[in-house]
Amino acid sequence: MQIIVLDHPLAHHKLALLRDRRTPVILFRSLTIELGLMLAVEATRNLATEAWEIETPLEKMDGQALTKMDPALVPVLRAGLGLVPSFLKLLPTAKVGHIGMYRDHASLKPVPYYRNFPPMLDARAVYVLDPMLATGGSASEAIQEVKDAGAKDITLVSVIAAPEGIARLEKDHPDLRIVLGAVDRELNKNGYILPGLGDAGDRIFGTI
Repeated sequence: MQIIVLDHPLAHHKLALLRDRRTPVILFRSLTIELGLMLAVEATRNLATEAWEIETPLEKMDGQALTKMDPALVPVLRAGLGLVPSFLKLLPTAKVGHIGMYRDHASLKPVPYYRNFPPMLDARAVYVLDPMLATGGSASEAIQEVKDAGAKDITLVSVIAAPEGIARLEKDHPDLRIVLGAVDRELNKNGYILPGLGDAGDRIFGTI
């Protein structure tokens, strides 16, 4: 499994603001989009290109064009929606699917309730967007759902991950690629990431 963690002063700065409990909803949303752009640049680094002849105002040259079908974005509802604008900014023709997954707070197990994917996932780069990789249960189930739909080139993108979640995905999906903003210390007894940033969905949508 390939794991990439952002190491950039701007990423560290924006993450610190996201973590701050005093950060208001409107700033939390904009910071999520800004950090999401950095994650999107890193996540799309391995997209294949081919030579494409163009003509500048001065001469002809070979540029580079993406070769595969439009990528697919699959946010895990609801928090994953916060990363969609960032990816669409860079990939405006990307197709967007959705997977509904919530975590039962008693058992900490994922409970699926909705699935809608673009066609031909097997021919697309697929980016599963899930800001918080905690126990890894929901992310693992989401990855399995897109695999069952045919996806082969899959990248999970998260803002923050716990070591327990990474270990779970390494066991369940060793072929996965993961792009992260940070890896935190541990999970608490309720399955929340420490030090973390709280519930990403609540803070993005103002439902605290």
